[in-house]
Amino acid sequence: MARSATVSRKTGETDITITIDLDGSGKVDVETGVGFFDHMLCAFGRHGLFDLTVRAAGDTQVDDHHTVEDVGIVLGQAVREALGDKAGITRFADVALAMDESLVQAAIDVSGRGQAYVDLPVPTQKVGTFDTELAEEFFIAFARDAALTLHVRELAGSNSHHIIEAAFKAFGRALRFACELDPRVIGVPSTKGSL
Repeated sequence: MARSATVSRKTGETDITITIDLDGSGKVDVETGVGFFDHMLCAFGRHGLFDLTVRAAGDTQVDDHHTVEDVGIVLGQAVREALGDKAGITRFADVALAMDESLVQAAIDVSGRGQAYVDLPVPTQKVGTFDTELAEEFFIAFARDAALTLHVRELAGSNSHHIIEAAFKAFGRALRFACELDPRVIGVPSTKGSL
């Protein structure tokens, strides 16, 4: 059973196509026009073991906000589609990931309810040309459109690059574990019978 999806979205601000295979090997090919964000998406895919292709063109002459947020929207929609009816998935995952001085926790419930709680107090407003506040915008957009609950919380850190990268790696691993199939799970993992 293939758990993959391709989703496209075109607006007056962005033109995005994303393909994801939840049962991949970490093969990633990303082009968004936002260098640091490309690096973060590559870390997400590689450490989540997702095969991920992202093609995004956006109005980066204005700023990177629309591109980053809209990639979150489209990636969320692609993950939601790839999960299908969610039968047999693990559903919950919690990962604390260390990267140098930084420690970030990501927890996921594939709940069917899109919400995000992000606490990443990074010490600088920029990493290179990337506005650090856009990391939170990405996670919020992703969780809403993937219809899952996502918590991302910085436990330690002093370097903005390390904090954000640890967040994306922890997010990738948590999503991987929450989406993995568990042969002991019969049907949808919910006492309600649906997610």
